[in-house]
Amino acid sequence: MKSIAIELPNIAGEHEIEVDVKINGKKTSYYYKVEIFRWEDCEEPRENRVECIKQMVTRYDEEWALAHIGMPTEEFIPITFQKKEKKLESLA
Repeated sequence: MKSIAIELPNIAGEHEIEVDVKINGKKTSYYYKVEIFRWEDCEEPRENRVECIKQMVTRYDEEWALAHIGMPTEEFIPITFQKKEKKLESLA
């Protein structure tokens, strides 16, 4: 099983989400952000929304990875990012 769905309240706007889970007794935390990107902020013409989304995701903070692209409206598109896991360096 790679994923599960968790119902969240239907609240408009941006969100920061922290999910704590236990898998086989081991606790793990996952962090998500839902960002609202406005079409008017695109560098490319409004007709080319795919390129606009590509630019927004590419320029986003490198500590976050694309998780989900939401349903667009005429004014904006919600995009969910998941915080990347930091690799622990060897103490040796």
